Parts: sequence; C-alpha cells; structure tokens
Amino acid sequence: MPKTLDKETRAEIDRSLNDSYPPIEDYGIIGDLRTTALVGRNGSIDFMCFPEFDSPSIFCANTDRVKGGRFQIRPLLEEMNEKQLYLPDTNVLITRFLSTEGVGEISNYMVLSADEGPCEQALVRRAKCVIGEVSFRLLFAPRFDYARARHKVTAECENCLLFESEGSDGLKLRLHSSVPLEILENDGYAEFTLKAGEHATFTMEEAGAERDSRCGNEEYSSDSFKKTCDYWRAWIARCTYDGRWREAVHRSALALKLLTSKKHGSVIAAPCFGFPNEVGGVRNWDYRYTWLRDASFSTYALMRIGYTEEAQAFTNWLENRIKELGDDEVLQIMYRIDGTKLDGEFHLDQLEGYMHSKPIRIGSTNHDQIQLDIFGEVMDSVYLCDKYGSPISRDLWMNLQRLIAYVCDHWRDKDAGIWEIRGGHREFLYSRVMCWVALDRAIRLASKRGLPAPTALWQENRNAIYHAVFENFWDEEQGAFVQSKGSTALDASALIMPLVRFISPTDPRWLSCLKAIENDLVEDSLVHRYHVGEAFSDELEGKEGSFSICSFWYIECISRSGDVQKARLMFEKMLGYSNHLGLFSEQLGKKGEFLGNIPQAFTHLAMISAAFDLDRRLSMHPSRRVRGGLG
Repeated sequence: MPKTLDKETRAEIDRSLNDSYPPIEDYGIIGDLRTTALVGRNGSIDFMCFPEFDSPSIFCANTDRVKGGRFQIRPLLEEMNEKQLYLPDTNVLITRFLSTEGVGEISNYMVLSADEGPCEQALVRRAKCVIGEVSFRLLFAPRFDYARARHKVTAECENCLLFESEGSDGLKLRLHSSVPLEILENDGYAEFTLKAGEHATFTMEEAGAERDSRCGNEEYSSDSFKKTCDYWRAWIARCTYDGRWREAVHRSALALKLLTSKKHGSVIAAPCFGFPNEVGGVRNWDYRYTWLRDASFSTYALMRIGYTEEAQAFTNWLENRIKELGDDEVLQIMYRIDGTKLDGEFHLDQLEGYMHSKPIRIGSTNHDQIQLDIFGEVMDSVYLCDKYGSPISRDLWMNLQRLIAYVCDHWRDKDAGIWEIRGGHREFLYSRVMCWVALDRAIRLASKRGLPAPTALWQENRNAIYHAVFENFWDEEQGAFVQSKGSTALDASALIMPLVRFISPTDPRWLSCLKAIENDLVEDSLVHRYHVGEAFSDELEGKEGSFSICSFWYIECISRSGDVQKARLMFEKMLGYSNHLGLFSEQLGKKGEFLGNIPQAFTHLAMISAAFDLDRRLSMHPSRRVRGGLG
C-alpha cells in the first residue's frame, strides 16, 4: 500500500528534493561499459541513462532538482562530513558520511564480469554502518524518458518494487532491497537503521521476462561485488605505464574505459548532458555520442599505455562506418554508439537546467558539419593500431584510400573546424594540419606494409599542405600561426602541431608561436582555446572557461621543447585542478570550478599523453644523474 508520511517527514523530503545544485566537481562516476551513473558526495545518483549511454535518462536531477529524478540514500546524521573514494584499482565508488553520532558508507557500482558471455546489467548500492548506529533514508524516484513520461509502480513483494514507464520507451525497472520498501507518491521509499557491521543492499535492474533474475538473491551483492572488483583489477593490471604519476594515469585510464562500449567498441565524449560551460548560460551540450575526433584520440592514449584491444575494437567499429558509406558520402563527425546517425537536436524545456542554465540540449545540430580534421585523427589512430596492434585488413585499406582521395580533393575547402563553429565556414589552421596528418600517415602505412597506393599523388598533396600552412597561416608580425586564413586571432588548437610531428617542437618558428600563445591565451597553467567572439561569431551568447585539453597540450609542448622543469610544474598544477577522485571536466572556471560535462574523454586522454611524454623526458634529463636529483 502507498505510504502516508507525517507532515514533518514529508517536509524533510521536500526540502531534500529542493536542495541546491552540487558543484559539478562533487560527482563521481560508475558504469558497466554500456552506461554510467553520476554519484554525488551526498549519496544521490543524480544522472543516469538506461540501458545505454545514449538512451533517455531515468535520473537527471543535475538539470532539475525536483522534476529530474534521482536515486538517493541519505544518512540521517547531523553535521556530517561527506567523502568519496574509489576502491583501489577499480571503478567501485565508496561514499562516506562521518559524524560524531556514527559513520556510514555506501558502496556504488555497476556489475561487470571477466567471464565470457553476457553479464546481467545491474546497479548495486550497499549501505553500511561502520561506527555507531546510523539511520538512512532511501528515495528511488525514476523519471523516465528525460523526465517526460509518467510511470506506475507495483509492489511485487515487501522487498521489491516494479516501475513501468507509460511513455514510448516502455522501460521497466525493478528495485530489489534487503529491507522493506514502501511506495511514496509513485516513488520507492525506505527508512532503516544499521548498527556497526550491518548493511543493507539495493539493486536496480531492467525488468525483463527473458531470463530469471538473480539480483534479489541474498548472496548477490557479495558475489557481484567480488566479480566487479576482479574485472577492474584485472583490466588495470594490463596498464604498462609505471611512471611518476601512476595513480593519476590509472584513474584517467579507468575513466576512459568507462566511456567505451563493450558491445560496439565505440568511445563516447562524455557520459552526460546538461552541465554548462557557463553557469546560467546557453553553452550546454550533449556528449553521449562518439565523435570520431575524441574517440580516435582516446584510443591513441589507451594504446600508449598498453590497451591495444580497445584500439582494435574501435578500429573495427570505424571500419563498419566506412563500409556503410555510399559513393557520394563521407564520414560524419559523430555517431551514436551503435554507429547509427544522429537526427538533430531537441531541448528539454520542461526542466529548469543546472542552476538555470538553458536550453538543455539532447542530440546535436553539428552532426552533419564538415570538419576536415577528422580524417587526420582517424588515420593517425588506424596507423598506430596497425603499428602496435593488429595489421589492418585489405578491405579497410581499400576503403581508407577513398577517404584519402577525398582529402586530396577537399583539403583546401572551408569547414567548421575542431571547435564546430556555427557562424560560417573558414579555412582553419587545425584542419589543414590534420589533413596533412591524414596523408602523412597513409603514406607511412603504405610504405611500411607495402600496400598498393597512389603515393606520388598523396606526397604531392601532403607537400602542398605543408607549404600552404607556412604561407597562409604564419603571421610574421605576431611570430605565430593564426587560427584561420586571413585572421590575426590565435587558437590553442595550434598546440597540436608538434604533437603530430608537423613541426619540430624546437623549431624557432614554433617556439615563437608557443610564446605568443602563452602571452595571449594562457593564464598560469590554464589555457583558453581562443577568445570567444574575437575572430568569428559562434552564434551563441556568453563566455566559457579554460579548456583543459589545451592545458595538457600546452604542457606536452613545453616538455617536448626541452623545458621539463616548467612542464612538470604546470602538470602538477593541472593535477591540482582534478576533483577529489582524480576526474576532470571539459573546462575550468576562474576559481577552479568544473564547467561542462564530467568526466571528459578529451581531457583525460590529453592528461595521459602529457604524463607519458613528460615522465619519459624527466627520466632522460641530466638531473637524474645527480645524486638525490629527480628531475
């Protein structure tokens, strides 16, 4: 029967549902390589899409504290401190609540298994009393289909509730509990008290009739906990990085792995939507899709630390996208995780937005933009996968030649660039450089493998791009490469030039450009990608923070230029901007606050690359030969 609460308890719950928005950096992430959930320090899962990364959300309190839905387990303690940590070498997240009355913990994870074959998809939360006696309150408040669909709830037994969406998604969720559950205004509710050493378990799964569920079994939580921990520990044990920043690199690798699809091999840019690049502004994006640029960079970062299987899986996914192209088609910049195309953007107008940041965008209007740089990122990824993983197939090579032919024909074209501008196409420096990369890697691959190719034509175009960059994008007065042809604006994307070996990191022209970028776009270790509104209009109001991927590119450029001591200091400063769990968002505000979605693949992959390069150079530095010196 539905529960009727006394006025005082009802008022407490209403107050908890009207709580303020947590800082973006207060969230941790868990996942199962199909989807993820964001868990706050306050014990609330405020964001989750189900059953896939790009499925409609079932919880999105990050965009509306009242209407968005959440899964909250909250200790009823006075003046408690909230802490979070990951169980070492895993993506099992522990949220702790410390008070003079007692200490409570919640273990949060999504089930994974190293065993071959399908694994049940389940979200498990285990509340425990560590010290004293702690009372908890649970509220399971799903809001189906981006909080647009109503639902009904049925008590299957005292410890199990069934939630059924009445929307077009038709999703059914089952919540198992080791303590009695009640129905509170169509939500699941429980209050329970634990003494030291006692625990209560709650498991959410999709309610399907295709198989018997084990999630309600008494031993399920302990069994699933062990096999999930075993999975993550076995995975991170494959990491070949053992340098100075081992823990930080491992955490970034674990975060990137959470953004990969086990089924498809694709990699998403970030697991969520609705977190703004400017609080109260309109720059809010949905990153739950596979950008070819981001995914290619991600697989490169993972390959550098030993994860060639992930690179091969993405290459297989990419090969399927190339095979699907018609005679007059070219790769899109982004896809859904299963490789299907996006169909535009819509807004969740019924929700208020994170700290009133609207619109809340779902999908993207940029999905069909022309961005010439993607061919460079794709070819670099394929080249490295062939070099360090499995050699590519003949069919993929023949299809790649179609893409290289397109680059030869179109590298002079205007495009939307890496930052996906909406205010008209331009001839961007970054796009030219990455077209050069596409041709260079194709030539290298053909030469290394003895593959048939019109290499003379490719070399001719590669050389033409090289000269065009110096002729059309070098500003003698500034001593720097400019953002686009005919512009005087600088852009931090130029930092990619020495990283992809277009120019030597010690070339006088490059060192001059690096200095100009430092003077114009860098504040200490924080790097802005460009000055918003200076060189072009992106048809959006407001500003944004510093771009963290650019900060790590900047650090790696300094490292490669030979100034390893400066690079190390900048790197340590950037690590200081990670949250309490070692995670990074897309951007940082003036006070170091997170902006944009979390965790951002772009940032973590650049952090891994910078750590790898800097650690190697420090180990070769002369100070290593001085007693007591550590570079």
